[in-house]
Amino acid sequence: MARRSQTEVAVLGALSVAPMTGYAVREAIRDVLGHFWSESFGQIYPTLAGLEERGYVRRADRAAPFELTGEGVARLRELLAEPPQRVPPRNGVMLRLFFGRQLGPEACRALLLEAKADAERQLAEFAALRAAVAGEGGPDTPYSLITISAGVHTARAALAWAEESLAALPEATPSELEQPGAD
Repeated sequence: MARRSQTEVAVLGALSVAPMTGYAVREAIRDVLGHFWSESFGQIYPTLAGLEERGYVRRADRAAPFELTGEGVARLRELLAEPPQRVPPRNGVMLRLFFGRQLGPEACRALLLEAKADAERQLAEFAALRAAVAGEGGPDTPYSLITISAGVHTARAALAWAEESLAALPEATPSELEQPGAD
């Protein structure tokens, strides 16, 4: 599935919940799907325009919200039936830790402490999100709770990894506290 199709899934999926303006689609993708999916805001508006041109979405006028057409529902189901696109991860923390000898133990420790705090923050956010979604009780609730559960498990794993890595990180020696390459 090409990158464009992935964007179409996110946009059509958001519109399958409720009609929305382009801005509301952008916010829904960021706020609702954001714990597992990110989308370039620069892709959303052109994608909406293309979907409208192909008859998958419509709106009464330029100020009205977009709504899914029957063809749009069929297109969404077609895209969802395709195998998910695997994207290589890009993790700046891991990149820096991989070259940690150059960075130094204290800077690596700071990165790990930040990763630990981020995982703890995410766990708190997921707890609040789980409570809010469970309270809604709509037809999408079980599916939303599944994705929230994945986020909780990922955050727990990140927390455990950060704690384990902090314990395994060597102590800095006086020579390592100097800037690498400084003579």
